[in-house]
Amino acid sequence: LSYLLSSVQMEMDEDKSLILFVIHSFRSPDMNLEAALKECSTALNLFLNNRFSDALGLLKPWKSLSTYHAMGYSSILVMQAGMTFEPKDMDAAMASLGESLQTCQRFRKKTGILETLTNLWSRQPADNLTEEEMHAELCYAEILLQKAFLTFLDESIIGFIKGGMRIRNSYQIFKDCQALANVTKDMEKQKSMYIHFKGGVNMGIGSFNLMLSLLPSKVLRLMEFLGFSGDRETGLSELREGAAGNSLRSILSTLTLLMFHLYITVILGTGEGNLTECEALLEPYVEKFPNGALILFYTARIALLKGNFTFAQERFLACIAAQEEWRQIHHLCYWELMWAYSFEQNWREAYRYADLLCKESKWSQATYTFQKAAILSMLPEEEVIELGENVGEIFRQVEGLRLRIAGKSIPTEKFAASKAQRYSSTAPVKLVVPALEMMYVWNGFSVVGKRPELTKSILTTLEKAEEQLKDDQSERNYVETLHLKLGHDNYLVPFSMYELGLLHKQKGDFNTLIKDLNCRTNHKDYSMESRLHFRIHAALNTMGSFSAKFPPSRTPA
Repeated sequence: LSYLLSSVQMEMDEDKSLILFVIHSFRSPDMNLEAALKECSTALNLFLNNRFSDALGLLKPWKSLSTYHAMGYSSILVMQAGMTFEPKDMDAAMASLGESLQTCQRFRKKTGILETLTNLWSRQPADNLTEEEMHAELCYAEILLQKAFLTFLDESIIGFIKGGMRIRNSYQIFKDCQALANVTKDMEKQKSMYIHFKGGVNMGIGSFNLMLSLLPSKVLRLMEFLGFSGDRETGLSELREGAAGNSLRSILSTLTLLMFHLYITVILGTGEGNLTECEALLEPYVEKFPNGALILFYTARIALLKGNFTFAQERFLACIAAQEEWRQIHHLCYWELMWAYSFEQNWREAYRYADLLCKESKWSQATYTFQKAAILSMLPEEEVIELGENVGEIFRQVEGLRLRIAGKSIPTEKFAASKAQRYSSTAPVKLVVPALEMMYVWNGFSVVGKRPELTKSILTTLEKAEEQLKDDQSERNYVETLHLKLGHDNYLVPFSMYELGLLHKQKGDFNTLIKDLNCRTNHKDYSMESRLHFRIHAALNTMGSFSAKFPPSRTPA
């Protein structure tokens, strides 16, 4: 040991972690790849059972010695940082990711994976990478992707550039690993650890393809030019294979599919997530982790999207009660409970959770504050006074709470601020049913539509509001419902064209659908423009063979 330490003394200033690596290597000869995978599986079970600190405690002693311990430890810190938005958590996660990349780098083949793939292409034996080196490549790609995520949160254009470069590097390594898995599968399939490598490839390649497939056609063509691929069916197929396996990353593939069906398709798409598949994916974890906060949360989310609001509310409350260590999971539940009660027009309960978000969560204070004021606007004036709130004052706070990433505003916050601006003048012009407007922005009507009686109740609310506008003779307000006189809310026309197109789609009139969507392209620089692009792209993707008649160059971006 003394000899080894003296031989690396000259490297101390350059890489102090090497000393730690040598010391621990002598103390822990039994932590091989197989042992690391088993211990990380144990840590994952602890995490899913709400024992977050215990999971970190199990991983921490080995995070400088094992690629999987390094990745697992950093992943938990990244998840925590992403939920808290606290600078100290961000710094801790970023520092851990840097250390984890160094750990993985020590286990990667020094000549690089590209040389190995060249040898494989020329039909040489697939023994150029050891199993440990193969897994080190995979873990390195995953950690690189996580670091890109945190880098994007840096409020500078440099952060965006760095993040983009890391994503590209991560994607290329995943592609290399996929090629390696395909070539070596016949030789490796008998080995117990190969399933974990293949599961990681499924998760990485599947996630990239699925997420990129959501991009509008013009952006997707640019990404493909840069070497990325974005095929939705490929993405879903890879993730389903990964979720069905018995690898360490099966839960990650499952969670990615759940996120796609339960959130992305709702917010950025047409709201047609595959709830049957979600229930099947979640079923084995419900049995194994019945009190796990993440499992309870997704169970509740499925119920919410099915229109079972009472059961969803019960499950979200159970999720809150399941653990106290990560309060950020409570905040996710508050957001969902706020909407569950809003769908029922139970504005008093909806306000309760919007208020909790304003007080506790740092994710998007501008959005939470606007939402709180919007919900209060739906209550009778006497109830607002009873709660000790001032709607106008709350709306005026929104602008000062906005976040910026790389100097750019977050679209939903920008939208909220523009709406709240009406209250900034000495003669405020009140917003009309703003909580229902935000319900539309978040595609909530696709959820309410599962309950006809609630849809009818909301229609009644809208009709009463319209009558009140007519009675008030408030020209400045009422003209906002008229196309040719629109002032502030110019987003209404292109979104209305999109909704009209969906109605034609339901009738099978695809030619009129395309016409409506193309008319939408005559409008530019309106609120939530990007979100509408995503929804149009999602609608076109569901048209099957008909969409082949309208190649990307002829369809809207």
